[in-house]
This record gives sequence, structure tokens and C-alpha cells, in this order.
Amino acid sequence: MLRTMRTDDLDYVVKIWLESNIQAHSFIESDYWKENKEEVRKMLPHSLIQVAEIDGNIVGFIGMNETRIEGLFVSSDFQSRGIGHSLIEWAKTGNEELTLSVYQKNQRALQFYLKEGFVIGERLMDQKTGEIELLMQWKRM
Repeated sequence: MLRTMRTDDLDYVVKIWLESNIQAHSFIESDYWKENKEEVRKMLPHSLIQVAEIDGNIVGFIGMNETRIEGLFVSSDFQSRGIGHSLIEWAKTGNEELTLSVYQKNQRALQFYLKEGFVIGERLMDQKTGEIELLMQWKRM
């Protein structure tokens, strides 16, 4: 089930954010994510967050800022079950185009977004991590 994040969901969402980033980005020191956790906690309530819930437990979420996907995270125990796809489909509803950034080395996420119809636009250097980020875009046909 997908629903809008509530205030009391914040701890679960931040936990998934941290664990997913550390798992997906082994090429970035885990301290980077830990150091940014509180800043993310402050920013999340200011974005449109849709959570995926199974049996009353939050297992993933997508964060949107207008037509930009700021992040898509699914708990490792629930990946490859269509949850990410459902969250992307929710984001596509009512939008003619979407954008997002993904680290080039995060091949699993990159392949997922390509499969979901996103195309690679620009390649940029993330000054904070020194890693190449790919700007991706999806447009409704």
C-alpha cells in the first residue's frame, strides 16, 4: 500500500534512507551518510514523501520536489518485489516529465531507472563526494 508520509513515520523513513544509502553506495564512506542524517531528517518533512507499507511496516519511500525525484529507497529485505516500480509509477501519475540524479557507480539503481524509461542526460561531478552523478529524465510519450 502506498500513502503519504505522516509525522510519526519520520524515524522509519530516515532509517531506510541511511541503511539504503550505505548499502547502495559502498564507494562512498558510510560516515558521509551518517553525518548527513540529521540534515535529511530536517528536510524530509518539506518534501512530498510517499511511503510503501506492507503489513503496517514502512518498507520504502520516494521523495519528490515538484517533478524532481529527490530519492527512492526500498529496504534491502524488500527489494526486487516491485515496490520501487510502484513508487515510480506513483511519481509518474499526473506528471509529464520527471528528473533525478543517480551515482554512475550505483549500477543497480542506474539499470532500474533505465528500465523504468529514464534516459541519461548530463554527467556531473558531485563536489561533496567526488563521484560522477548522472542526471536522468523521463518524459511521458
